[in-house]
Amino acid sequence: MATFTDFNNSFAFLPSTGDLALKKEADSVKQSIKNLILTDKGERLMQPDIGCKIRSLLFENFTPQTSIVARQTIEETIQQFEPRAQLINIQISASPDSNYMFVSILFNLINNKDEQVLNLELARIR
Repeated sequence: MATFTDFNNSFAFLPSTGDLALKKEADSVKQSIKNLILTDKGERLMQPDIGCKIRSLLFENFTPQTSIVARQTIEETIQQFEPRAQLINIQISASPDSNYMFVSILFNLINNKDEQVLNLELARIR
């Protein structure tokens, strides 16, 4: 059975060993999905295709079509760049008055059938 590990985004050190703290298993994949969604395409130097164009949708009028496009964009990003996750469902609820989208991503790991949930609030910043 594969073990998934990534460096923690906080770059915190473990006091006992002085090593960088790690995210493991589902937490590792959740961090990776969050990073992918919050990274704009073209933002990463030398890797312009990595990322998601979700931020541009936050500046569109919130319509049912906007939610559909957002769901498709997130789904394509996860399927293309996060092979450790098997996507089950994506739910998006928009709050046009507050200018944010609440995204709930339901998935499981390829080596574990336990369902995992990642909740994100995506807000546009002026």
